[in-house]
Amino acid sequence: MKDLTHAKPDTIVTHAGRDPFANFGIVNPPVYHASTVLFPTLEALEDSDRHPFEGVHYGRMGTPTSYAFEEAVAALEGGDKAVNTASGLAAIATALTAFTKAGDHVLVTDSAYAPTRRLCNEVLAGYGVETEYFDPLIGADIARLIRPNTSVVFLESPGSLTFEMQDVPAMAAVAKAAGATVLMDNTWATPLFFKPFEHGVDVSIHAATKYLVGHADAMLGVLVCNEASWIPVKRNAVRFGTCAGPDDLYLGLRGLRTLSVRLKRHQETGLMLADWLSRQPEVARVLHPARPDHPGHALWKRDFTGASGLFSIVLKPVEKPALAAMLDHMELFGMGYSWGGFESLILPTNPAAIRTATKWNEPGRLVRIHAGLEDPDDLIKDLEAGFRRLRSAA
Repeated sequence: MKDLTHAKPDTIVTHAGRDPFANFGIVNPPVYHASTVLFPTLEALEDSDRHPFEGVHYGRMGTPTSYAFEEAVAALEGGDKAVNTASGLAAIATALTAFTKAGDHVLVTDSAYAPTRRLCNEVLAGYGVETEYFDPLIGADIARLIRPNTSVVFLESPGSLTFEMQDVPAMAAVAKAAGATVLMDNTWATPLFFKPFEHGVDVSIHAATKYLVGHADAMLGVLVCNEASWIPVKRNAVRFGTCAGPDDLYLGLRGLRTLSVRLKRHQETGLMLADWLSRQPEVARVLHPARPDHPGHALWKRDFTGASGLFSIVLKPVEKPALAAMLDHMELFGMGYSWGGFESLILPTNPAAIRTATKWNEPGRLVRIHAGLEDPDDLIKDLEAGFRRLRSAA
């Protein structure tokens, strides 16, 4: 196995999690479809029972395929170890329940992924855990919300609908001083563009379904942990029986190898589209952290090394039939949930329906865009045609 301690990210994504000469010289790690694992002796069986998180014990607890994926992502992000799950939401659930118990208080950013909120409101609440949502722009003032029983502070920067940037180092420092565990959804930036462990985060959560897989064909989650948090997370994943299938893990490894080159293209195209959209008369605002006109641009520039292809626009008020005329006939932009794949997506949404600590008062419709790998000029032509349909129907 190569020593990648001082390697740069492009080298890590290419080589981490691979040991060809342990597999007959084969470049990619093999796919192990496994449930039962046999032991040659009673002593070996009992030794494995004493150390169930080491080696290969039982299929859902880890195989060479899952270990290769986890090792690669942890190396890229700078964490100690990682734990795979069957989806991004499974990763969020595994993390939140690993560090909470009945009677605890949890702080969650008001800009969080909607299923995170449902998990807190409908599941954690039933187990006696209170969730309080906070303004994503609160920064170090989050100290006034922390209670003696606050066990977790959950961050997501930027928010994947409204793209508020959070002061992660300031918030993490306050949370850790109070003894809370800092969890962060880092799916937007990926391990390439934000290094959470350098900013005080304990567990970095990814919907690997998105950019890590990158091809819109697998469900996968991963939690990258610092040294202190890995055992609680791993133990919890084993208790819940959450694990990814071997083929999805392989697709995650495959996607990881091209993550760097894909993200550069997603970033470039995303900024081109955002700049073009900012000049359209139907667009009231563009919400893209890498643009200088974004309120959180200074934080993005300070803490991040790049931007992915996901951003939003706020349209000027328009009736639903006109919006439908635009969206129903897009040729290159598919309308659907998820993002991070090679294909461009467009999605109308209403953040006001889920915000509680802050208000979303924009009069126009929020439309989220994922810039895929198509030619940017072709994507702009598709948007141009959409705006023409919108104007004709208005």
